[in-house]
Amino acid sequence: MVLDQDQEAEAPTARIERPEQPQLDQGDEATPDEAETTIIPVVRPDRQADAPSEAFQAPVQAYSDIPGAAAGPSDPADPDTVLMAGEGAAPRSGPPAEPRPEPAASGPPPVPPVGPPMGPQDGPGSPQPGSSGRSPLAKIAIGAAALAAVGLVAYGADYVLSGDSVPRGVTVAGVDVGGLSTADAEAKLRAQIGPRADQPVPVQAGEVQTEIVPSEAGLAVDWSATLDRAGSQPLNPVTRLTSLFSEREIGVVTTTDPVKLTEAIDGIRLQTDRAPLEGNVVFEGATPIAVTPRQGQNLDGQAAETAFAENWANGESVDLPVSVVPVSVGQDGVDRAMNEVAVPAVATDLVVTGRDNKSAVLRRDQVGGVLTFVPDGNGGLTPQYNVDAAIGVLAPQLAATEVQPKDATFSLSGGAPTVVPAVTGDMIEWRKTLEQLPTLMALTGPRTTAAVYEQKQPALTTAAADKLGIRQVIGEFTSGGFEAASGVNIRLAASEINGAVVKPGETFSLNGHTGPRGSAEGYVESGVINNGRPAKAVGGGISQLATTLYNAAYFAGMEDAGHTEHSYYISRYPAAREATVFEGAIDLKFKNDSPTGVLIQAVGTGSDVTVRLWGTKTVDVESIPGERYAPTDPNTVTLPKGPGCIASSGAKGFTTSDTRVITDHATGQEISRDTRTVKYDPVPIVKCE
Repeated sequence: MVLDQDQEAEAPTARIERPEQPQLDQGDEATPDEAETTIIPVVRPDRQADAPSEAFQAPVQAYSDIPGAAAGPSDPADPDTVLMAGEGAAPRSGPPAEPRPEPAASGPPPVPPVGPPMGPQDGPGSPQPGSSGRSPLAKIAIGAAALAAVGLVAYGADYVLSGDSVPRGVTVAGVDVGGLSTADAEAKLRAQIGPRADQPVPVQAGEVQTEIVPSEAGLAVDWSATLDRAGSQPLNPVTRLTSLFSEREIGVVTTTDPVKLTEAIDGIRLQTDRAPLEGNVVFEGATPIAVTPRQGQNLDGQAAETAFAENWANGESVDLPVSVVPVSVGQDGVDRAMNEVAVPAVATDLVVTGRDNKSAVLRRDQVGGVLTFVPDGNGGLTPQYNVDAAIGVLAPQLAATEVQPKDATFSLSGGAPTVVPAVTGDMIEWRKTLEQLPTLMALTGPRTTAAVYEQKQPALTTAAADKLGIRQVIGEFTSGGFEAASGVNIRLAASEINGAVVKPGETFSLNGHTGPRGSAEGYVESGVINNGRPAKAVGGGISQLATTLYNAAYFAGMEDAGHTEHSYYISRYPAAREATVFEGAIDLKFKNDSPTGVLIQAVGTGSDVTVRLWGTKTVDVESIPGERYAPTDPNTVTLPKGPGCIASSGAKGFTTSDTRVITDHATGQEISRDTRTVKYDPVPIVKCE
């Protein structure tokens, strides 16, 4: 060992290096063959160990315990230096040389070498004869050890100083709290993140953006649990080192009120959820408009709640998941329908020519009422042509060129029925006329087509009327005693049923034949029975006609197909043989069960109404009234004075019956006997006060 020239000599040492061995895995135990360096002090024989310090030039011996190494003294050419094994000297051949005798000297004997003597060894870094200082490998080892020692000291100091702090690099919702104490970290988080709970947070649901206030959605921060996520100070030195240059986001721990959160998410569905908008083509006047398809979307409620609860505190917009509702018509389908059908359809008017130089026109701005589009199931649109709508536009324009069919009727002007011949119609068959409508609306030139006329037979031809056998009166009844307003309604309704023909097997309906009986049809307000009390309503008094018609059909032997008596008895009607009607609720019907037709004749005057049924008489009818029994007393009802109160003295109620006996007109043989029992309520005593 050679000291630096400017240092005083200290106790000399010998450096013994073992050959370099493969590095062991961590956790493996060292083996005897591992490299090892041993420093052995060597004392000059002519110098005391405690002699004053000075430059020390005594020879040094080094021994190697490397198995198989040649043993022997160093190069005799340099008695003061002994080469260490593996340090560059070429090995000697032959037996080891005898050591040179040392001169005798007084003082303590030299320190014997440790281990067997080593011969010269080759190797990089070995001191060469006449050289001084440590080898390069030794210097690297010393430097590394020093660096490790410094690092160890720094690591220990860093760990001790930061032991109670949040680990470096930790961020919470973007807020850096690394290195702060837990209390300071919580205070910082409360100051910077806390206010976010009361501020609207933008949310993006598909293509829709809106806002939710976290606190209103039942969300808050669990500060303690949030900081617990940061963990304790890491022991791994590498982790501590990298934390100086990196960040670790741990997010917030959110407490939730599930009910409020669900309400908040559901509360934005009116904005986020939408049905798909199908691609289409519509018309504004004569201009076709392409409707761009747009997918629908529905908010995924549960996933949206999770996403918002986890990300609301980050200070950024939160994406809420949605499910997409696809459209069935794509843009390509819309474009094809637009260019190939819609645009040509409005290019010019469509003209239908009729008789007498008349024509009907479907204008360009009316095409939208006829032409529409529906999905074809393959992403496109199929045109649909509404022929009825086209007929509704065109038919009135050519109505004057048509001849309407007219049924055969009966005239009673001579006192007996005679047939008025029917009229065969000559009508436009519009469906045949417009069966080429799609082709017509696609023509690039003039769009003109001729109307197709066809004859149309009446429902009752002249021949068929002659065969009905309408020759004589088979049933008749007259009633009167109604008020003037009721007379207006009775005569109007009588005129509507006058001349009606009921073919064999058909059923006649009074309400069905007259239709609505309102002010628009000329009916006026008159007396009715409402909830068992007299009242007024438009169309009142028609029950007078209903009772008259019922009795005429009764004595004609017609089959009763449905009728209803009044709730209380009206003295001008035969008991248990009368009927009431109410539009839309109560009807009068009878069925013609005779082999011949029936003609209804209804005539109203200012004081009475008469109904006669004409046909061929085959039966005779007798009415046998029953006794009145089980009388009931009326109640008294007091109502406020005014138009809604009609005073009444009341009348007792009772129960009675009527028996109809039908016999054969030719033989007098009884055909049927039917009894109908009716219970009439008492007429209430009404006081207006």
